[in-house]
Amino acid sequence: MKVRTIRKDKINVVTLGCSKNLVDSENLITQLRGNDYEVTHERDDARANIVIINTCGFIDLAKQESIDTIVEHAALKTAGHIEKLYVTGCLSQRYKDDLEKEIPEVDAYFGTLEMPALLARLDADYKYELLGERQITTLPHYAYLKISEGCNRTCSFCAIPLMRGQHISRPVEELVLEARNLARRGVKELMLIAQELTYYGLDLYKNRELPRLLHALADVDGIEWIRLHYAYPSKFPLEILDVMAERPEICNYLDMPLQHASDPVLAAMRRQITRDETRLLLDQIREKVPGIALRTTFLVGHPGETEADFETLLDFVEEQQFERVGVFQYSHEESTRAYDAPDDVPAEVKEERAGRLMEAQQAISLRKNEEKIGRVFKTLFDRKEGKYFVGRTEADSPDVDNEVLVLAKNQYVRIGDFAPVLITGAEDFDLFGTVVK
Repeated sequence: MKVRTIRKDKINVVTLGCSKNLVDSENLITQLRGNDYEVTHERDDARANIVIINTCGFIDLAKQESIDTIVEHAALKTAGHIEKLYVTGCLSQRYKDDLEKEIPEVDAYFGTLEMPALLARLDADYKYELLGERQITTLPHYAYLKISEGCNRTCSFCAIPLMRGQHISRPVEELVLEARNLARRGVKELMLIAQELTYYGLDLYKNRELPRLLHALADVDGIEWIRLHYAYPSKFPLEILDVMAERPEICNYLDMPLQHASDPVLAAMRRQITRDETRLLLDQIREKVPGIALRTTFLVGHPGETEADFETLLDFVEEQQFERVGVFQYSHEESTRAYDAPDDVPAEVKEERAGRLMEAQQAISLRKNEEKIGRVFKTLFDRKEGKYFVGRTEADSPDVDNEVLVLAKNQYVRIGDFAPVLITGAEDFDLFGTVVK
């Protein structure tokens, strides 16, 4: 009988950037373990003699973090603490030639779609039989499910198509298989992610097939929550909302980055939608799914954004009363359509506008949280931290949204389980409650 042996090399995978990068790292880890490597994820592990860094290249801050991480590990290699250093991901895809010149200590750089080449460099095979068998690095009761790769949009500020390529949907059957495997391992919540969620299926099926996919995933035994991230507002397929209203497994939650609300800035951003069209869409969404939690993201400081444009955005946020808002400051990215325009909003103005927008949203969030006092919400508990059990409601995605805190002194909940929680107090971005027996 053939005895399977673990290779003597040990690999540590470091992930930077978004949840889409995290899924890529999880797939890489699955392949490496399938090739008998011992692999850790983001650990300070002195036993790891090989390090793979999965980089982000989205905006300046993310690029700098990636570069700093590469330089730090290059120094460890020079000092003899690690033997091999490999870099993959978005930054490597976009700046490979420059990185090879500037940080030659790295043994090899690989792009976003070059996992087979990276595996080959490690004398490992790409095992197609492991597709759908992804090992997750998140908490065991939730996982991200990437339904497509790349993006066909032409937003002026965005370099994602340069790093991730054109939109490629994954087949429904493949995604359902992966969801079943995740559910068998105890996953109860799926976060659907893509650069452009609502474009799903146009390349494979010549039709927007996100509703079909949602029905198929909602039928998977063990999956109780399915959450939608990164929908595009222009030509939004309203039938998604019908599925959301019909299927209790689909969270009444939608993450739809709007980016701005001033028509001149929206046009400069090439967002293919106006402020009034956005208002109409938001009204339709709220009418079809009453009580839906809307999460959005805005970008301040785009070339040409005036103070009047920003005030229009600020008024729009006050008017719409979004449940969740994130804010980015514009980063002048070469090879994007906006790069030819002058980066004419000073850095301090970008920062000030971002601060004002988040200050307005903080007050909105507090009011909305206070309205929940006295109500009971189904809550999924993620962890125990200090004296609290920490969970989330249907309106909250991990890491980016509000949390529910339950004192552990007199109550007990099992991590990874759902429980009804009566909300007894509220802060800007946290809720306090007690478990209802």
